[in-house]
Amino acid sequence: MERISMKLGEQELILETGKMAKQTNGSVFATFGGSAVLATVCCGTKIEERDFVPLQVEYNEKYYAAGKIPGGFLKREGRPKDKEILVSRLIDRPMRPLFSKMFKREIQVVPTTVSADQSNPPDVVAMVAASAAVHISDVPFDGPIGAVRVSRVDGAYRINPTFEEIERGELDIVVAGSEHGIMMVEGGAQQVSEEVMLGAIEAAREPIAELCRMQDELRAKVGKEKLPLVEAPEELPIADKVREYLRPKVAEATFTEGKFGRSSALKAVAEEALEQFRDEIEEDDEPKLKKIFEDVEREVMRGAIVEQNKRCDGRGPEDIRDITCEVDVLNRTHGSALFTRGETQALAITTLGTVYDEQIMDDLEGDRREHFMLHYNFPPFSVGETGRLGTGRREIGHGHLAHRALENLIPNKEAFPYTIRVVSEVLESNGSSSMATVCGGSLSLMNAGVPIEQSVAGIAMGLVQEGDTTVVLSDILGEEDHLGDMDFKVAGTKDGITAFQMDIKISNVSQEIMNTALDQARRGRMHILEKMNAVIEKPREVLSEHAPRILSFKVDPEKIGLLIGPGGKTIKAIQDRHEVKVSIEDSGLVTVYSKDKAGAEEAREAFLALLEEPEVGKTYDGVVRRIVDFGAFIEFLPGKEGLCHISKMAPGRVNQVSDVLQMNQEVPVKIIEIDKMGRVNLSLIYEADDESGRGGDGDRDRPREGRGRDDRERSGRGGDRGGRGGDRGGRNRRD
Repeated sequence: MERISMKLGEQELILETGKMAKQTNGSVFATFGGSAVLATVCCGTKIEERDFVPLQVEYNEKYYAAGKIPGGFLKREGRPKDKEILVSRLIDRPMRPLFSKMFKREIQVVPTTVSADQSNPPDVVAMVAASAAVHISDVPFDGPIGAVRVSRVDGAYRINPTFEEIERGELDIVVAGSEHGIMMVEGGAQQVSEEVMLGAIEAAREPIAELCRMQDELRAKVGKEKLPLVEAPEELPIADKVREYLRPKVAEATFTEGKFGRSSALKAVAEEALEQFRDEIEEDDEPKLKKIFEDVEREVMRGAIVEQNKRCDGRGPEDIRDITCEVDVLNRTHGSALFTRGETQALAITTLGTVYDEQIMDDLEGDRREHFMLHYNFPPFSVGETGRLGTGRREIGHGHLAHRALENLIPNKEAFPYTIRVVSEVLESNGSSSMATVCGGSLSLMNAGVPIEQSVAGIAMGLVQEGDTTVVLSDILGEEDHLGDMDFKVAGTKDGITAFQMDIKISNVSQEIMNTALDQARRGRMHILEKMNAVIEKPREVLSEHAPRILSFKVDPEKIGLLIGPGGKTIKAIQDRHEVKVSIEDSGLVTVYSKDKAGAEEAREAFLALLEEPEVGKTYDGVVRRIVDFGAFIEFLPGKEGLCHISKMAPGRVNQVSDVLQMNQEVPVKIIEIDKMGRVNLSLIYEADDESGRGGDGDRDRPREGRGRDDRERSGRGGDRGGRGGDRGGRNRRD
């Protein structure tokens, strides 16, 4: 067994091999604090002709790592959670370019979190462990890579911070790279400047280089001899002739207007070339001809950008495609927007729900609830193709990036007590549908009345570098993403960056180039924000009539028991009476959910009445709860009763209480006394004939019903103020 370690941030990172999973091509057991990951790599024995790297990265977390048993009916781990898929993508993206297509065997990397201290995030540990396992194995790999998390806490950059530090920080990114440079960045921030983001990336360079040197040292001790690559096929003897034939035709087709027009034109050139040279090549050489065509297409597109500042759709490097924005696209939804940029279009819908709609997350870090969700859908028709509908890793990754871009602008539950779900339906795609999702999502949130501080926009940037010439591209197309040297996406407000994702295909991107790219991205973002704000600049003040109504208020946490009642009797009664749902948090936050505003307000008043202290001289709507010979006990506030003596029930003499009151009858009452023991004495409130308080005859002397409290306080007369009427005045209409 070999073991190697280094100090990283506040903890020691330890890599061990030779003890566990020894039948794999390579395995490394990595520990960092109390978190541990076992990473393995295996490759297939069958060599198959492919034009891509058949790599699978399957990061997984075991519940036992945190001393937990899985929830649900089946007490074992099931399909990958979104978090596991996102970490798998984090590991895949910087490693995939370092595998050779000429290996032509399946490769599977499996990092497994087997211990989690719930303080140190295991994802970056898994990235290093995965790289180390491949590096010491016999699988050809142009690595290693290192990876660290960088947060900015209290104005200082922290390497591999704890969960608590991440929560307090204003920036949280994962940076991966080699000794030669940065290869990948992904993370979010609270509207930080471009300078702060660049500073975080720079802070990661040296730790990443140290991690790479650490893995080199481990390989020097235990590394296996690498398996051979498949020999590259010989080039066609007529390759130069084919290139000469293709260049002018590809150059003309490359600048055809429109995605489908351009694709059709290039396809026609490829078919024409095949017919032109069919007699000069063997049937098995057609893939070689296709490879020449792809190389020429790449040279033509990149050459036009570098030499002429001309892109395939005719734009200059900084030009952004035409943008249109619409809101209130759908009548029945709570908020909707349609964002179109060139040939990329996203329909974003916002739905408002209650606390009962929150997403419950069962992670190693503990159970938690999310009150903001964003789901991204990319149906095959968005690119004019057929295919199966479903949610794959791409959808989860793009949705997570857009979620990060918007989540820091979402108000907390006390300010806006709704659960919020944004769904982005990508209807057309030709370049950065994830950034279109950010823009459409921001518009739909404002349209729904969610009080976000300001608009959020996203833009996808690219880079082409040939020799000493570097050109940064704004708002890239799908072709420019595929054939370019860097793809990075920046989302944010006018005040700063909220989400960032970057993948670099070359190793010599300097800080100066990245600074230029970020500044150009900021200008592009401002242009998009201007277009969005021209349509809707601030959240709608009134929620959709179809949205639920939610009211929240704070009470003394010590009085929560009064609201709930014995066995939940009180809260259940209020919910049933007013047709609402209620949640009460330990902090004293009470939230009422109703289909309409009136029901929510009535329920709130009922709860507040529970906390109200009785006051002499004040009138209440009471309900008769008990009748005795000498009077009636009337509930004038929820859970609070007072005695109305028989002498206080009418202006004149009352022979029996039942002549005036019946059980469960609703009557207006007034508090006339609260004795030293806290007992409350009440009187009924009657109709009066005139200002002198004299009772009338007939029904006018009965206890008043059907008036609001304000009316009673203005005109009511207590039974203790006199007035005639005798027994006649005591008659009462029964409910």
